[in-house]
Amino acid sequence: MKIVYMGTPDFSVPALEKMIEAGHEILAVVTQPDKPKGRSKELVFSPVKECALKHGLKVMQPQKIREASAVEELKGLGADIFVVAAFGQILSQEVLDIPKYGCVNIHASLLPKYRGAAPIQESILNGDKETGITIMQMNIGMDTGDILVTKTLPIEDDDTAGTLFDKLMYLGADLIVEALPKIEKGELTPIPQNEAEATKCGKISKEMGNINWKDSAEKISYLVRGMNPWPSAFTRLGGKMLKIWTVKVLDEQEASSVNPDGTSHEPGTVIAALKDNIIVSTGDGLLEITELQLEGKKRMMVSDFLRGYTINPGDILG
Repeated sequence: MKIVYMGTPDFSVPALEKMIEAGHEILAVVTQPDKPKGRSKELVFSPVKECALKHGLKVMQPQKIREASAVEELKGLGADIFVVAAFGQILSQEVLDIPKYGCVNIHASLLPKYRGAAPIQESILNGDKETGITIMQMNIGMDTGDILVTKTLPIEDDDTAGTLFDKLMYLGADLIVEALPKIEKGELTPIPQNEAEATKCGKISKEMGNINWKDSAEKISYLVRGMNPWPSAFTRLGGKMLKIWTVKVLDEQEASSVNPDGTSHEPGTVIAALKDNIIVSTGDGLLEITELQLEGKKRMMVSDFLRGYTINPGDILG
């Protein structure tokens, strides 16, 4: 098929690579404008632009995809379909109507669940056991279009937002390549989303990583995994920020071995600082920390951290 591809971050790159590999004709790649980075304010290309240039593809970077000059350029390309993955701009109805087969989006959730900007993080924050990719026929709404095809992926107990991001990134690339010939042949039946089951998710902010030790150990463990790698879950120790990278919820037997008399402790209290872990009380249950990062220090295992920093039972985090 003749395709215009729209995407910006790392998540969007494998799909572009896969479509090229499958023999589709990429007429143009549309991505966000270059952004200044660091003190030098040097302009940096998006990952998708770097991939497009590597393959010698035409690159478009309109400030707004709905502006008249961009729309006219898109109309002149003669694309069969527009494929979108984490592009970062809303498409107008005029843009949606340009290609023969419309515009399809690679979305990292099982729609109608988690419409919006951060479906990967939300699935972990909410303790979901599965997620997946939806190929959706785009309309004017935010992830509200008809579903063309989905593929489910289990969320493992040790998955973080980072590991799940990578899995869904490649799953989306495979699924769009499977879907394109079926779209062309009319073999996929669009299924309207059930609005009663729809949920939305906004952007992730740094403040969301602040650990509330009054929450349950399980909920905090979801937060730690969902905020990894960015912005990270954090608390405070001795007036300094302490990022928490890896945790485990203790089961009843493990908890009783650490706190045999079942004494109740204020949430955030260090119950034990052992060789390889730090045990902290929460609003419900005990949480084992095995990897952390003190402000100004590198990320490290607790076993290494405790060689240079003393934490005692009774210390309070937060």
